[in-house]
Amino acid sequence: MREIDVARVAGALKELFVDMNVQILPDVKEALDQAKAEEKSELGRAVLEDLIRNASIASRERIPLCQDCGLAVIFLEVGQEVAFVGGSLKAAVNEGVRQAYGEGYLRKSVVTDPLFDRNNSGDNTPAIVHVDIVPGDGVRIAATAKGMGSENMSALAMMKAADGPEGVVDFVVETVRRGGSNPCPPIVVGVGIGGNFETAPLLAKKALLRPLESPHGDERYGQLEREMLARINALGIGPAGYGGTTTALAVHIETAPTHIAGMPVAVNICCHACRHGEVRL
Repeated sequence: MREIDVARVAGALKELFVDMNVQILPDVKEALDQAKAEEKSELGRAVLEDLIRNASIASRERIPLCQDCGLAVIFLEVGQEVAFVGGSLKAAVNEGVRQAYGEGYLRKSVVTDPLFDRNNSGDNTPAIVHVDIVPGDGVRIAATAKGMGSENMSALAMMKAADGPEGVVDFVVETVRRGGSNPCPPIVVGVGIGGNFETAPLLAKKALLRPLESPHGDERYGQLEREMLARINALGIGPAGYGGTTTALAVHIETAPTHIAGMPVAVNICCHACRHGEVRL
């Protein structure tokens, strides 16, 4: 049994959330550069140039890429031979987020009551935490600072198997079309297919953690990703919604087994910043 002090988890998350809020990922920067080179609209190219310049300033000055510094969503893959010591794992996770958003001067966006009081918690906690138990004695921490502008444009459909690939593509494209400029395009689109009512959206969110240049391992789904991306970019929404040929940078699909009587499909949209990262302990 390997012991890991929960203070290491808190420290890792503090660094992770500060970094992801001020430093755009290399694959995202590469995708934006490519989009700028290929964008047909002059205004669209200008918007992409502004986004690239904004990312450069944020990195250099260590200031947030966006005023919405996101809701902390954390995926923990915990080896079954790991024992956490030194306190509560959940408390350590929230302490890491608390330190990041306080010491990093990141906007705190969490309200403790969703409907009536809507008082700000003051430190962007509690985080949303998902835990998977896996073989081994290691811990993988994957996290995303998920802005609500793009989250609000996401959707879930309890589809039928008879709807087939065509129905899934239509639903994904229509979800993006309805979102328009609201999720701050160019966007990254996560699609979850399978599982049930609660797992399909989780698959869609996990899909956003993949590097942009990584197609699905199953060529059938890889082809579906390319088809969705082509149709989304043909919508003409364009960078910032001003029109153009770059509405999305990537579409990623994740799947899970499901019930014979259903086919849940979820779409989780992410803004161009696509803030996420991971660390292993």
